[in-house]
Amino acid sequence: MRAKKFKYNNQPTELDGHRFDSKREANRYAELKLLQMGGKVRGLKRQVRFRIDVHDEHICDYIADFCYEELRKDGLWWSVVEDVKGVRTEVYKLKRRLMLAVHNVQILET
Repeated sequence: MRAKKFKYNNQPTELDGHRFDSKREANRYAELKLLQMGGKVRGLKRQVRFRIDVHDEHICDYIADFCYEELRKDGLWWSVVEDVKGVRTEVYKLKRRLMLAVHNVQILET
């Protein structure tokens, strides 16, 4: 029996009872958990759904890999919406632009 081949050569991975679409995403989750334990990050959430509506019409949803607050050097917290990307598809690029236009959110790509 052949191993399943994934569209972007990613390898789904499990970590801490969570399923991740890739090893890269699982590794980033592990990094963020350590940062949270160290007090540099707080409120870490996975797979956060953002509804994108234009003129009261639902266009699509964007699901962020991670959302959290990060402690800045000036001592203030700032909100981060992060996506772990290997391949930036045209659909993703469009959703990234919609997130900025509709929610004024700049996605951090790692």
